[in-house]
Amino acid sequence: MKLTILGCHSATPRYDAHPTSQVLEVKGNLFLIDCGEGTQVQLRRFKVKFARIKNIFISHLHGDHFFGLVGLISTFRLLGREEPLHVYGPKGIKEAITLQLKLGKSWTNYDLYFHELESTTSQVIYEDDKVTVTTIPLKHRVYTNGFLFSEKPSERNLDIEAAVNYKIDQAYFNKAKQGFDIENREGELIKNELITKDPPRPKTYAYCSDTAYYPEIIPIISNATALYHEATFLDEHHELATKTMHSTAKEAAAIAKKANVGRLILGHYSGRYKDITLFKEQASLLFENVLLANDGKVFDL
Repeated sequence: MKLTILGCHSATPRYDAHPTSQVLEVKGNLFLIDCGEGTQVQLRRFKVKFARIKNIFISHLHGDHFFGLVGLISTFRLLGREEPLHVYGPKGIKEAITLQLKLGKSWTNYDLYFHELESTTSQVIYEDDKVTVTTIPLKHRVYTNGFLFSEKPSERNLDIEAAVNYKIDQAYFNKAKQGFDIENREGELIKNELITKDPPRPKTYAYCSDTAYYPEIIPIISNATALYHEATFLDEHHELATKTMHSTAKEAAAIAKKANVGRLILGHYSGRYKDITLFKEQASLLFENVLLANDGKVFDL
C-alpha cells in the first residue's frame, strides 16, 4: 500500500494548503479518496496518471471534500477518456454532479456510474480480487462515511529449494502457492507447509474524515495497519471541535490507541494554526506512532 496526500487542510484552500484529497495504491489499484477543490491540479503536480483512477470515494458533501469532482470528471472527458468511472458517495452526489454537467452541456463520453450511500451501518461497497472497501459510518454535521481498504490475502510464497528437495514438478508450483498439498514425482503427497511460506500479512488502511470523537468506529478499524484521522483542532479549542463535530489531535490519538492501529496519520488541520507539529506533540501524549499528513507527502504502508 502507498498513500499520497494531495491535500489535507480544512475549509478554504490556500496556495500552500489544499483541501482534502488523497490517492491510495493497493496492489496496483489506484483509488481517489475525497476530491476537494484543485484535486486535479494536485494530481498533475504529483504525477499521478489520470487514466489509472477508476474508482473515487467521497466521504460527505461538504465542499472541501468534493468541490473538485465535477472539474476532474470534465477533464477526463476533455482528455478523451473511454474507461468507465465509478463514484461512491452520499445520496445526492449524483444530482449535484449531473446538474452541473447538464447546465454546462458537458456530458461525459465515457460511462459514469454513481453508487449512492445511505446506510448508517458499515457495509462492503467495493470488492475485486485484490481489495475490499468497507464504509466506516462517522459522526458529523451531515451524513458522512470513512472507508476501510483491506487487502485480500496473497498467495503463499514458494520455497524453491524445499520444492526441489521434495521432488515437486515445476508444473505444480502455482498450485502449491495456492495452498494445496502436492504429489511429487514419486507419488508421495507433500504437505503444503513443507514447501511454502506464509505470505505477508494483508494490510488495511482506515480513512476517517470528518468526524467528532466517535468510539463506535473502533470495532471496524481495529488493528488497521494505518489510520488517517482528522484532527481539525488542538486541545485548547476542544469546544470548537465539539460545536462543529470535528476532532482534536488528542481525540484522534485516543481512537488510534483503543483500536490498536499500527500508525496514526493526522490531517484536516484548521487554518488557524501556523505550526502543525503541535498536532503531533499533543497526539503523541496518548499514542506513540504519530505521523503528520502534508500536501505531497507519500506514506509507504
